[in-house]
Amino acid sequence: MDRKSPRISVDIIIEKADDPARPVLLIERHFEPLGYAIPGGFVDYGETLEAAACREALEETGLRVELERLLYCYSDPARDPRGHTISAVFLASAIGEAQAADDAKALAWYARGDWPADLVFDHRRILEDYLRFRETGMLPAPGSCPALS
Repeated sequence: MDRKSPRISVDIIIEKADDPARPVLLIERHFEPLGYAIPGGFVDYGETLEAAACREALEETGLRVELERLLYCYSDPARDPRGHTISAVFLASAIGEAQAADDAKALAWYARGDWPADLVFDHRRILEDYLRFRETGMLPAPGSCPALS
């Protein structure tokens, strides 16, 4: 029996460690869907989530990140218009000059909560959860279990 499975990805909320305001790095996507996004990408076979997060951050931004923690896993089947994708979202920090590369057309540091209007995927929700975590220390609550028939 052929079983279809969701794809696994990572997203990395990168804070600028050498700036007291700790702005967050977002990329402008080079490919569909177009708009701004948290840096990230797909996990390669045989790769850990942590290794994928560090690799994707380096590939898209040129930054070597220090992972702080796993924020949450997002799994809504509709979160990515390209298909069912589960994302493990990490908080990280970095020092240095970021440079857009790979899937990133451009990038910029944003003050917390001052996000661009055209965020893609469910990244606005993720960034809202991130702000709540930074303000209160509370992680997103898991969704409720669906009724099983």
